[in-house]
Amino acid sequence: MNSSSIALDLEQGIAFHRQGDLREARACYSQVLRIQGDHPQALHLMGMICIAEEDYAQAVTLILHVLQGQPMLAASHFNLGIAYKGLEQFDDAVVAFRSALLIAPDDPDIHYSLGNALQAQPDMPAAIIAYRQALALAPQHADAHNNLGVALESLLHLDDALAAYRKALAIRPDHPEACNNLGSAMQDQGEMTASSASYARAIASQPEYAEARWGLAMCGLPAVCSMQDSLAESRTGFAEALEMLETWLTPQRLGSAAIVGAKQPFYLAYQDENNRALLSRYGDLCVRLMQRWQPHDRPTGISSDTRLKVGIVSAHIHDHSVWNAIVRSWLQHLDSMRFSLAVFHLGDRQDAETEFARTRAQYFGTRQNLDAWVETLREHQPDVLIYPEIGMDAMTLQLACLRLAPVQIAAWGHPETSGLSTMDFYLSAQAFETAGAQDNYREKLIALPNLGCCYAALPVAAISPDMAALGIAEDRPLLLCAGTPFKYGPAHDHVFVALARELKACQFVFFTHSIPNLSDRLQLRLKQRFDEAGLDFERYCRFIPWQRRAAFYGVMARADVMLDTIGFSGFNTAMQAMECGLPVVTREGRFMRGNLASGILRRAGLPDLVAVSDEDYIAITLRLVRDAAYGQSVRDRIDRGRSVLFDDLAPIRALEDFLLAAARH
Repeated sequence: MNSSSIALDLEQGIAFHRQGDLREARACYSQVLRIQGDHPQALHLMGMICIAEEDYAQAVTLILHVLQGQPMLAASHFNLGIAYKGLEQFDDAVVAFRSALLIAPDDPDIHYSLGNALQAQPDMPAAIIAYRQALALAPQHADAHNNLGVALESLLHLDDALAAYRKALAIRPDHPEACNNLGSAMQDQGEMTASSASYARAIASQPEYAEARWGLAMCGLPAVCSMQDSLAESRTGFAEALEMLETWLTPQRLGSAAIVGAKQPFYLAYQDENNRALLSRYGDLCVRLMQRWQPHDRPTGISSDTRLKVGIVSAHIHDHSVWNAIVRSWLQHLDSMRFSLAVFHLGDRQDAETEFARTRAQYFGTRQNLDAWVETLREHQPDVLIYPEIGMDAMTLQLACLRLAPVQIAAWGHPETSGLSTMDFYLSAQAFETAGAQDNYREKLIALPNLGCCYAALPVAAISPDMAALGIAEDRPLLLCAGTPFKYGPAHDHVFVALARELKACQFVFFTHSIPNLSDRLQLRLKQRFDEAGLDFERYCRFIPWQRRAAFYGVMARADVMLDTIGFSGFNTAMQAMECGLPVVTREGRFMRGNLASGILRRAGLPDLVAVSDEDYIAITLRLVRDAAYGQSVRDRIDRGRSVLFDDLAPIRALEDFLLAAARH
């Protein structure tokens, strides 16, 4: 009687399950389990219902019960992996999927799901292998192609990633995620027109796809401008796109934080305009979207501890320009008797610098999801939170949109206002700011003394690369152009043409970006300029691979002058040039981001290398190249004056005083 009843209830439950009626299916399986509490199929199917209802913890309990009695069920191992992944226990999920593959090695869906768990760990190389194994078994698996593209893109295998997205779309032309991911990848490559079309295709396929709508709004800002791009039109277009998002993102559509920071208006900073109004509007939208993650117990005052609790929130606690320029010195020099430092490392990368930070911090947290980070920060109860680089990382932006400390501060790792109402202050430097600079910031501007940081010269032993192999001529002046492609605006291309025409024999050496397409776009634009002037671009301009630091120092040792980027200056490159005794020519900027090298040069006693116009910039460069005595005198002054640039504790002491005053105000 019981066996026939079990069979009938199980059959009915499976029928309801297939129809999507999970309530009736659950009732049938429950009846089976009342008769036979360890019935493996009913336990497994009940676990699948729990997975569908996102009750992953209960699913794990049920499926583990099944596997205790029947450990060779591939489907149970597979669903156990799905449940563990839902709980974000990715290591356990990987073990479960690999156990399933020992039983069913030719199941493409298990390989695919293993890839997803590995990607979440994150272990991208292993994820790529898993996706490719899935595709070897099921070449038409569109989701596997798409997720393979995501893993490849994360490792900067951009051409392969684009090919994977396109294969997914060849199989499923309306695949919304593949359309969105292709749009995102094209956007990163600076192909904004193609990116817009792909985002629009994603939205047409899935009108409620918020991430695609967000990406579409951001891709109106060009990365490397062509001569035809109008910055005024792009700014107007961005404002209109924000207005459309503000209207579309109704309260019913505010469920996901994923769109905040998925793409950011990063390239706005490379336009030589005051971006406060646009970024404030953007910031208000981000803050509104993030409010469901705002803890109810908002911080109200400083702790009673004798030491001020200062948290540093950054995705770049490793050998990185922001870390080297700004953050490292905080960990090294802030008074441990007055400050308790916590580091919240949001990024994946770890190296010797990460370990140094770990030894200096009273608390060191590593990669978590958003919910976990919010809870971690809430529990830690910092008096002050400092965000060194808002605008360069999605998780950083998401957390910065929340009020998680009584005092919250942005710094100049991304030298532009955050635009966020949640940031109280902005840390900058007296050497970089001009009169009326407060108008450029939503936050209250705090200009620390001198360069605003305690920069340590990097312990680098230069090596001489093979110049001939790099295509660098030894018989003509070498003018080093070390900026990223998006720092070079079309309005200043004539500087290179004028210098080439005047010097006749010289070579501009640029460095190819990790996204080569961006450098290709710059190269094409410069070639057009040189062609218009009747000059041989190939003779004058050379794009070489990005060099490791020791080799970069070797190239600087050979160079005659470094040409700083106009409008968005280079801090680390200018400091490294000073270390190498290499003259730098820069132009005074309108905003802090344009004055990094000029602040360095003035501080080192080299104001004559700071131009006030493009024509002045050209004249200073020509004098350095042509007048050997002047060039040598500049190098001598660098040797005598550069020591003031390094290990300057005045900004640290001023920062300490400011933090204590701000927290106790």
